[in-house]
Amino acid sequence: MIDIHTHVLPGVDDGAGTLDEALEMVKLAAANGTTHLVATPHSNAQYPFDEGRILEALQRLSAVSEGLICLYRGCDCHLTIRNLEEALLQPAKFTINGGRYLLAELPDFMGPSVVGQQLKALIDARITPIITHPERNVSLQGNVKVLKEWVRKGCLLQVTAQSYLGRFGTAAQRFAESLTDHNLVHFVASDAHDRADRTPDLSRAHEHVTFRWGKQRARRLFLENPTAVLSDQPIEDGRQWKRRFGVFSFVGNEPSVVEG
Repeated sequence: MIDIHTHVLPGVDDGAGTLDEALEMVKLAAANGTTHLVATPHSNAQYPFDEGRILEALQRLSAVSEGLICLYRGCDCHLTIRNLEEALLQPAKFTINGGRYLLAELPDFMGPSVVGQQLKALIDARITPIITHPERNVSLQGNVKVLKEWVRKGCLLQVTAQSYLGRFGTAAQRFAESLTDHNLVHFVASDAHDRADRTPDLSRAHEHVTFRWGKQRARRLFLENPTAVLSDQPIEDGRQWKRRFGVFSFVGNEPSVVEG
């Protein structure tokens, strides 16, 4: 499995506090089947996105994680005016692995029309927004229609693994199920912050998705679509994906294509 949303870098936000804590999170992720993990520290008013500090933290964690898991960099980019302007000017600063995909956390209280305009600005700049945990956003819960429209226009959706298990309450759980029923979910990620409560263990959610929606859907949400993100390839439906790109494998830290 590939986890595209984690707060595993030590000392940069409200995730891992120390290098030892970060390493324990990596070990837990690897032990439960995650092979590649994207470190996505917050960029918001409380946690400014200091690129130099983040790169240093990534290098430190990568050094002690060698042989356990492959690490990449991204950002949990809160969709503020300042972040939007900076992302449009320097997209690779915030996007996952320097590609086209940007984790976009929406404000809890903002009209859909305003958010829609911001998402459109990103799409017009050839940045693909991955809307993080819409099932936990109180302004979006139950609003399948607006999310379906944003997906139609080019956005993607990422559900938090623990939402399926009830960690964030019944409303979030039900909406995660509903979005998946409507085939609107493109990724399941941990949004891990620690190793005890909000952990990087994707295995239980993977079992749930497999049982409820089948192996092919689980493979797409936990492996194929995340692979496309790391490879900076477009997300397509399962049949087009296999026909056009074959099956992805990884050599070292870099994704490669195995035709099949």
